[in-house]
Amino acid sequence: MELTGAEIVVRSLKDEGVDLVFGYPGGAALHIYDALYSQEDVRHILVRHEQAATHAADGYARATGKPGVVLVTSGPGVTNTITGIATAYMDSIPMVVLAAQVPTHLIGDDAFQEVDTVGITRPCVKHNFLVRDVKDLATTIKKAFYIANTGRPGPVVVDIPKDVTALRTEYSYPKEIRMRSYAPLSRGHSKQINRAAHLLLGAKRPIIYTGGGIVLSDAARQLTALVDKLDYPCTNTLMGLGGLPSDHPRFLGMLGMHGTYEANMAMYESDVMLAVGVRFDDRVTGDLTKFSPNAKIIHIDIDPASIGKNVRVEVPIVGDATTVLDQLLEAIGSSGTSPNGDALAAWWSQIEEWKGKDSLRYDSSDELIKPQFVVQKLHEVTLGDAYVTSDVGQHQMWAAQYYGFNKTRRWINSGGLGTMGFGLPSAMGVQLAHPESAVACVTGEASIMMCIQELSTCKQYGLPIKVINLNNRYMGMVRQWQEFFYDRRYSHSYMDSLPDFVELASSFGHTGIQIDKPGDVEDALRDAFARKDQLVFLDFITDQSENVYPMISAGAGHNEMVLKPSDSGAKPLERELA
Repeated sequence: MELTGAEIVVRSLKDEGVDLVFGYPGGAALHIYDALYSQEDVRHILVRHEQAATHAADGYARATGKPGVVLVTSGPGVTNTITGIATAYMDSIPMVVLAAQVPTHLIGDDAFQEVDTVGITRPCVKHNFLVRDVKDLATTIKKAFYIANTGRPGPVVVDIPKDVTALRTEYSYPKEIRMRSYAPLSRGHSKQINRAAHLLLGAKRPIIYTGGGIVLSDAARQLTALVDKLDYPCTNTLMGLGGLPSDHPRFLGMLGMHGTYEANMAMYESDVMLAVGVRFDDRVTGDLTKFSPNAKIIHIDIDPASIGKNVRVEVPIVGDATTVLDQLLEAIGSSGTSPNGDALAAWWSQIEEWKGKDSLRYDSSDELIKPQFVVQKLHEVTLGDAYVTSDVGQHQMWAAQYYGFNKTRRWINSGGLGTMGFGLPSAMGVQLAHPESAVACVTGEASIMMCIQELSTCKQYGLPIKVINLNNRYMGMVRQWQEFFYDRRYSHSYMDSLPDFVELASSFGHTGIQIDKPGDVEDALRDAFARKDQLVFLDFITDQSENVYPMISAGAGHNEMVLKPSDSGAKPLERELA
């Protein structure tokens, strides 16, 4: 069957099993949009900004495990996607971005709305393509999905000139693809698996440290089985929350800059560390020269480039987390060896002592709304079963610390890039993927302003997202660092011209509610989630002075955590914030 390039794009998406495309039309993409008009198999979601298209596709991908798809025009349409592409790249999220381009004969002439898409996106994609021949279009799209969703996932950009979308050719979409230069491994090397099993079973102070790779590989079942079998403590990164249920008795909480005291101290004092699907990034390790000085590290990752990049590794294992953990469980089961019971009992005794610090405790109030309290009530009202999106900053940390995730793919946040504006559009992608589920966007008044226009998209498509705005009238995390490290010089972090969020939400056709008393928090949340068919914007006026604790300062190690001032007997500093 002979089709135009534009029709090939749409038909390829259908044959790939794509049900949703997030996009925004423009001149170079109009042939493709015309092809979308005459079919109903692929649904197009019209966002209000191309950045939101990428974040929505990202949220869809994180919540489903399927690649998110974006369609944008050339020039500013492409450049507006860069933040979202980089966000997906840093967190290894599968995404295919179809970017229209000026006609091939104009490429390089500085034509209207022309940019070098391949060049601009190269540093923040897994791969990109420029299609110059319509005969290559279907195969290239197949390659894009294959690359995006295999190995270490990531975003792939396909740049399609306008004239290519107008030309006709025979359509044939490959059922499968093989690429000589790209063949990711899934099984770990048997010798390394056995070495890892031997090292783990001989440990006296073991720790299992897991990240987003567990979520992306759907390896939560294997991880839980391993923790249960060995009875070892386990901690998750920000990206790995839900990999081990938060209510599991061997879960130590999140580690890192704002992780629990027990998780960070266990990391520091460990003698054997099993690291699965993690990058050893700076928010986790702190000062690398002080990181887990006595630990022998077993590192499992699908990406060989991530192994040994930041820390010395004793046993490197390249492979898919699900497959490798299955292999490791088998090796441990057939070894005929058990963990050192006495040493493990002493280790757990030490961990329980660290837990006694109660590092997530906060001071309650009958007068001011504590943001931590809002998140705890959110968990209670949703029974811990909501999809929770966030942006970056204090609200992100409080959501991670206090919600308690027991399932994977429920925590949707920008971990690696730390993108303000991510929360609302990613919630759109999640809600479209799971229309019957509760979706909460935990945000802050500074972050929500970055993509506030997407309230219009939510209205158009009837998305009943619940926006939980922890409004402290500051760029909270910026303010916190300015208080700690810049002698309270609150340079440009005070938001003194905020809109009336209730009125703003109403102007978009939604329901807005402002809450300023702790006693009203739970009722407001229950009322919001009872409105199954409405977006409700909950503007919580929170305590401005609240900081995120515990904390590891820049340049410090895991054993140098800062707890709440009251926990050390010190009097809280008098702070003039506003």
